[in-house]
Amino acid sequence: MKALFVVNPISGGLDKTPFLNHAELVCRKYAIEYEIFKTTGENDNFKLQKVLKKFKPDRVAAIGGDGTTLFCGTNLIKSKIPLGIIPFGSANGMATELNVNQEPDLALYDFLLSQYIADLDLILVNNKHYCLHIGDVGLNAAVVEGFTNDENRGMLTYAKHFISEVRKATPFEVEIETDEKSIVKKTFMVALANSRKYGTGVVLNHKGNPFDGKFEVGLVRNIDIDSLVKAGLTKYFEDLAEDYSGISISCTKAKIKLEKPMMLQLDGELIGKVSEIKAEVVPRAVKFITHSENPFLS
Repeated sequence: MKALFVVNPISGGLDKTPFLNHAELVCRKYAIEYEIFKTTGENDNFKLQKVLKKFKPDRVAAIGGDGTTLFCGTNLIKSKIPLGIIPFGSANGMATELNVNQEPDLALYDFLLSQYIADLDLILVNNKHYCLHIGDVGLNAAVVEGFTNDENRGMLTYAKHFISEVRKATPFEVEIETDEKSIVKKTFMVALANSRKYGTGVVLNHKGNPFDGKFEVGLVRNIDIDSLVKAGLTKYFEDLAEDYSGISISCTKAKIKLEKPMMLQLDGELIGKVSEIKAEVVPRAVKFITHSENPFLS
């Protein structure tokens, strides 16, 4: 077997060197051919495609957070090479959602050994970008923007920016047209959700299933104390999501018009300001290495 490890050196503010040393020892012990690709932020897609064509791996591991997973996934769209996740990000939202072991050394063995391969959906946004987990405009995108521009990482830094943005958040109007229905509403956030939870464990979309050929458009219409408390409690009591999360529309296509240009983030990556969002599901886009305890496949 040939394994390619794709590493984001700065994700989560964590040193990946001890893990990579361990991974190399494991691969040598079991005669697994391997290569390590480190992202730099410069021509990474082009460079990774060259490695994929030359090395021809049997499996690819994303070592980082949601952004690293998305980067790998988009480079493997419609290929037969399966993708695994070894979580090393600040939040690891998609990894948590898919019940990937949060201990990297154990996730490594799942990646190398598991024969469970499932077909994972993606969301195509504005005919150019992809989203694997959750993308949005409004409150959370503002938090992501502040977090991205902060020299610090980790959940405390995220919490700092969340509190700051909640204090100054104002609602905005959106027009949403889907293959299910159309609405015009005021909201603090509109999200494209391929799954259920943010990396914090807060449930945004209780309908979510990244393997079902659909995604959800979600609106958060209240951010008062009661709503925020309920949102926090969804980490432990998921049924509360229906009480706080506002509106959730399951669909395969959506067109969203904003009253003003706003920052769009997809899986923790800032895309830029947009005034319109077109989204459609790409079903069964990526082969995903999982296991029998994946909650969506039981």
